[in-house]
Amino acid sequence: MEKLKAGIIGSGNIGSDLMIKLLRSEWIEPAVMIGIDDQSEGMKRARAHGLKTFTGGIDQWAEEAPESADILFDATSANAHIHNWEVAGQLEKWMLDLTPAAIGPFVIPPVNLKKHIHEKNINMVTCGGQATVPIIAAIGKVAPVKYGEIVATISSKSAGPGTRANIDEFTETTSKAIEEIGGAEKGRAIIILNPADPPILMRDTVRVLVDGEVNEAAITAAINDRVREVQAYVPGYHLRSEPIIDGNEVTVFIEVEGAGDFLPPYAGNLDIMTSAAIQVAEEIVKNNQ
Repeated sequence: MEKLKAGIIGSGNIGSDLMIKLLRSEWIEPAVMIGIDDQSEGMKRARAHGLKTFTGGIDQWAEEAPESADILFDATSANAHIHNWEVAGQLEKWMLDLTPAAIGPFVIPPVNLKKHIHEKNINMVTCGGQATVPIIAAIGKVAPVKYGEIVATISSKSAGPGTRANIDEFTETTSKAIEEIGGAEKGRAIIILNPADPPILMRDTVRVLVDGEVNEAAITAAINDRVREVQAYVPGYHLRSEPIIDGNEVTVFIEVEGAGDFLPPYAGNLDIMTSAAIQVAEEIVKNNQ
């Protein structure tokens, strides 16, 4: 089987973690790293692993070697993604957007990937969205969700310049995903950067208000089934305790430990994004065989 060739836009921590994970993929070959600083550690690392590098951004790649990648992972910023997609879209490339730009449809792999498998630009929501929206959607299968609120707490050491610059986009995008994918009538998202040392693992609190009669056993089973689905591509994803159901209020506590491929294990917030993006990309490849 011939692997699909991939390009990574952004040579920072997320781009480097994507590359290391893709080197193990049975379906995708990382072939290109696109950045702006030829001497950055990420670009040097990419060359050491045999990737071709372009320091003039996506424009240089599009002009010189557009045939070198069929699918692109954008690990830059919401603002940069606008131009990146203009170029990639004209070339009819697939784009996995790891920024909060939200140009393409939101996708959470175990919830709605099949619905959007043919889309050219897929938005991976946010780390908080990838960790919590699957749970809200699972609860919504059992009882209508009137309100969904999530609080994502991550180590400040795992929040790079891109994350810090996109805090507003994080809350807006995650809130929309809670409604559009999670099925909540109203969604709200909060992110907290915790400066603790040693760094904490990513922790998420999900609070849901459901409508109608509450079937506690069915809700708990749906949540546990969904956790196993996410663990298929993010092994470090788990509940910190059994779901708490108090009347019509359901509270779920989640912890995400990263795989430690390139990023440290405490950076589960970044690991769940790269893992989810690769899960989507591999399903795209399989669907087009």
